Amino acid sequence: MMTAHALAVCLMMASQTYQVPPAVMVGIMHVEGGHVGQQVGPNVNGTYDLGPMQVNTRWLPELAMAWNVNYKTALKLVRDDGCVNVRVAAWILRQKIETAGSLYGGIAYYHSATPGVGTRYAAKVINVMKRKGLIKQDYAKAESKAYYAQR
Repeated sequence: MMTAHALAVCLMMASQTYQVPPAVMVGIMHVEGGHVGQQVGPNVNGTYDLGPMQVNTRWLPELAMAWNVNYKTALKLVRDDGCVNVRVAAWILRQKIETAGSLYGGIAYYHSATPGVGTRYAAKVINVMKRKGLIKQDYAKAESKAYYAQR
């Protein structure tokens, strides 16, 4: 069993590796509400969500190829190894930030690229970060306004 301290260390290392704010990773983890070994689903599209960061199984073929393992092994690694899970989540978040062109948009896209769905999710993540004292109110408002100004 992985301790909370060990998972926090993994989260910090993943955040540094992929240059994503650890506060955002913590916010996503709390909104997702997952845990090591968890597999939730099926989702509407037949996929499942895995581990603490609820990484979607749609990423597994790409991960399996990159890691030179089969799908089943990639699934077990993402679902059952908390360090792997948060590292993959940070990698996904980095891609989504680059796609969206903003941190707020990246948080939204981490969950869904569907307009409205992703932005509601990003608002939840930001609210968690505010409640935990990880960001100030002014920063959250500025990020949200900047995102909507792009649209």
